[in-house]
Amino acid sequence: MCIFCKIANDEIPSNKVLENDEFVAFHDMYPKAPVHILIIPKEHVDCFQEVSAQTMAKMTPFIQEVATTIGVDKSGYRLITNNGDDGGQEIKHLHFHLLGGGKLKFEHLTDETHKSI
Repeated sequence: MCIFCKIANDEIPSNKVLENDEFVAFHDMYPKAPVHILIIPKEHVDCFQEVSAQTMAKMTPFIQEVATTIGVDKSGYRLITNNGDDGGQEIKHLHFHLLGGGKLKFEHLTDETHKSI
């Protein structure tokens, strides 16, 4: 069982922001922004490429509710999912990073970075 499944099943504690029967949102242990929330389906799905349209249809309003709950719905936020090894996915359980709480930079998109891609 993956670490996110254990969090979803309350086998590992997390600092939850919002939860319902199908999804859970919690603070990232290693935040990359003033606000960094991870949002996962409770049912194990390896990655975005494998998620059903039905799950995403339900997950979208949940993510929007998370943004409202933490107060970044009006100021703005970044929503990211990494897909597969080349996409930088470290945990093989679909998850979205919601980043906000200030003006976010795009440091990874500098000219130097583009040369190496």
